[in-house]
Amino acid sequence: MIDAALRPRLAGGVDRLARAIDRPVATPARLTLLGLALGLGGAVAAAGRWWWAAALLWIASRVADGLDGALARRRTPGPSSAGGFLDISVDFVVYGAFVVGVAVGASEQMLPFLLVLFAYYVNGSAFLAFSAAAERSSARIDDGRSLSFLGGLAEGTETVLVHTLWCLIPWWAAQVAWVWAAFVLLSGAQRIVVGYRALSAAAR
Repeated sequence: MIDAALRPRLAGGVDRLARAIDRPVATPARLTLLGLALGLGGAVAAAGRWWWAAALLWIASRVADGLDGALARRRTPGPSSAGGFLDISVDFVVYGAFVVGVAVGASEQMLPFLLVLFAYYVNGSAFLAFSAAAERSSARIDDGRSLSFLGGLAEGTETVLVHTLWCLIPWWAAQVAWVWAAFVLLSGAQRIVVGYRALSAAAR
């Protein structure tokens, strides 16, 4: 919901970090895989109830996730299909793993976390289906990224905040998960409606 407004504000700092690490040993793909390792480590830490470690690893994972694209843009003028594919695949792995880790560590109530995973499935399917369909029509959204990112109520910024909140107040994790699942499901429904209308309009 706030990604579009936040991205320009963070762009300068992200670009400076990307410039600082722009060395032959650092590649966008390696940064993506570093984000994967950090995110999975955070999930394990959450499952073990090492909450501060989980929060730090989760945030570090998202920083790496933001830097890989910035580094790629420094080296090539256009978006990389391979890099975009790897990036979004890793995002879904990390998101799902972290939900499972928090569910194991924070609560005996599995249902709200199962609903979060279901909501991610619905939201992610709508997002990816639109992106694939938009590539073959005039509905394509070109914002410099490799996929057509259809905005929604629940985006990356909100996800980072909620997952961090789980680590800061694990005794309320189940209650937060109930609210978050509803929010993500609403976002998925919104993406389905908006995406359908955009593709229908492009086909006329």
